[in-house]
Amino acid sequence: MRYRTLGRTGIKVSPYALGAMMFATRFGNPDPEDSARIIHKALDAGINFIDTADAYGDSEEVVGNALRGRRDDVVLATKFARPIGEDPNRRGASRRHIFAAVEGSLRRLRTDYLDLYQVHRADPTTDIEETLSALTDLLASGKVRAIGTSQTLASDIVDAQWTAERRGLARFRSEQVAYSLLTRGPEREVLPAAQRFGMGTMIWGPLGQGMLTGRVSRGRENDLRRTHLLRHLSDDRRIDAVERLIPLAAEAGLSLTHLAMSFVIAHPGVTSALLGPRTMEQFDDLLAGAEVTLTDDVLDRIDEIVPPGTDVSPLDQDYRPPALDDPDLRRRPAAQRAAA
Repeated sequence: MRYRTLGRTGIKVSPYALGAMMFATRFGNPDPEDSARIIHKALDAGINFIDTADAYGDSEEVVGNALRGRRDDVVLATKFARPIGEDPNRRGASRRHIFAAVEGSLRRLRTDYLDLYQVHRADPTTDIEETLSALTDLLASGKVRAIGTSQTLASDIVDAQWTAERRGLARFRSEQVAYSLLTRGPEREVLPAAQRFGMGTMIWGPLGQGMLTGRVSRGRENDLRRTHLLRHLSDDRRIDAVERLIPLAAEAGLSLTHLAMSFVIAHPGVTSALLGPRTMEQFDDLLAGAEVTLTDDVLDRIDEIVPPGTDVSPLDQDYRPPALDDPDLRRRPAAQRAAA
C-alpha cells in the first residue's frame, strides 16, 4: 500500500479508506462480528483510514468494538452536525453541540482522541468563527488531532480558511466530497480549492450509489430497481453514460467497479476514496482493484463519455444550500417585489 499525506497534516493514510456507514446494524450489516471481520481484513491489507459519523446509527459502536487492541494502527475519523435526536440542539455546528457530540463519539468509539473530526454538513445558522473556535479548543485539549469538513461549497471553504487566518484559529485540513465517474462537478471548484489550501480530500460515493457497480443497464431487472436507484434508473442520461463506460472497462480488462475506484484516486487533488462495503464479498471485490492504475488513453476516453466538471448523476445525499429548498430565501417579500 502506497500511503498518501492527508493534506499538510503529515498524517499518512491509505488511498482507499474504509467508510463505516454500512456497519450500522439497523440499515447496514446486521452482524457486528461480520463487520469487525471486514475491518480487521482491511487493516491487515494496509488500509489504515476509517471514517464514520455519529449520525450513522450504531456504526461508531461497531467500529469502536472492532478496534479493541488495534486503535493505534488506525487513522480514525468521525463526523458531527447532522441530527442525532429530536432536540433542536442535538445537531449543527454550535459550540454547545460540538462539545457534547465529541464526548459521545469518543465514548462510542472507545478512544480518548480522534485523528480527524469533521463537520458533516454545513450549518448556516452558526457563524463559522463559532465553529472554528470550538474546534480549536478541542485541538488544544488533545481530544482531536485534525479538523475537516464534508460536502462544503468552494466559497465556504475559502471563507473558513480566511476566517481562521484572520482570527488566529485552527484551519480545516480536509474536505469530504462526493466525486465519481458520474459526478465530476467537484473538478470545477471544490477540488481546486482544497488543493490551493493544502487540504486533503476524502471521496464518498465513488460508485455513484450503486450505479457504477456493473449491475445496472437499460431494461435489466435487478434488486436495485426496488431501492433508492429507481429514480436514477429512469434517467436516460445516467443509463447512457453507464452503458458507454461498461465496454470501456471491459476493453481495459477491468470491472466497472475497479474502473470507477481507480478513476477517483487518479485525481491529484484526491487523498483517499471511501470503500463502503456491507458484506465481506463486496469488500473483497473492491480490495481486488486497489493496485489498478488507469492509462492516459482510458482517462481520455472517460473524458469523452462524461466531460470534466460535469454532473450526470448527483448523489441523493449531496449537500444542497438551503436557498435551493426554501423559496423565502431566494425571493424578496411580495410587498417589496410589488413596490419595485
